Amino acid sequence: MVRLVRDRSAAPQDGSESAPCDPGAGRVEPGALDGVDAVVHLAGAGVGDKRWTAARKREIRDSRVRGTDTIARACAASACPPRILVPASATGYYGDTGERTVEQSEAAGHDSLSSVCVEPRRRGGGRRAGTAGRHPSGPPAHRAGRRRPGRRIRPALPALPPRPGRRLGSGDQYWPFSSLTDHVAALRFTLDTEELSGPVNFTAPEPLTNREVTQALGRALHRPALAAVPAFVLRPALGEFAAGITCSARVVPAALRRAVFTFAHPTIDAALDSVLRPAA
Repeated sequence: MVRLVRDRSAAPQDGSESAPCDPGAGRVEPGALDGVDAVVHLAGAGVGDKRWTAARKREIRDSRVRGTDTIARACAASACPPRILVPASATGYYGDTGERTVEQSEAAGHDSLSSVCVEPRRRGGGRRAGTAGRHPSGPPAHRAGRRRPGRRIRPALPALPPRPGRRLGSGDQYWPFSSLTDHVAALRFTLDTEELSGPVNFTAPEPLTNREVTQALGRALHRPALAAVPAFVLRPALGEFAAGITCSARVVPAALRRAVFTFAHPTIDAALDSVLRPAA
């Protein structure tokens, strides 16, 4: 395994290899990806850790566009290119979908979070392997001719929801979830399953509402449900990102289910139990 690191002092201490990478400057150490079987791209400024100002939105977008472009170009330029590139975006790609069940074929939404997800996808690719020859001037990953499944994710548990114990807004909006165990297993499954190309939703089988997630968290922590946080209170604190946690995304992992992926924690109770009472 080769880890791409911005700072050599942060290189892994477990004996695995590392190579310098500066996504903002568009640089990856030449030859770093030669002979690598698969590339998983995780980098990008955090979406929910700071208030969304105009400057923060630009930072989020630019970090993803430049990072994805850098990694895709490095793959395309490799002497022996990786067979698969797996970038990541959020389930926020779909925008507010209300009660409608959303599979990976759904079109992008039209809000700010959707736009953050769309542009890096264009840079990193999204068509199935084998189409690259018809797009010689297309995105770098297309020119590499690699299989390109893309993850659409929500933060995996143990990342707890903001303001745990309180429903946000009406609480009726759908919130996809997954356990960290299932997230990692789904990633390994995607790498190994040739039929998976294009977007793949990394979520548990049955999405729940924010109200149901909050109630499950209260049960797991043995805490009473607290008063709701109205949407108008969230906006001053979070900026435009407030819309991202009060909109509804009833996202299902249709591609994973068709490929017969087995979830270790298909329910919210099982997912929370894996975090709060991990196996010894």
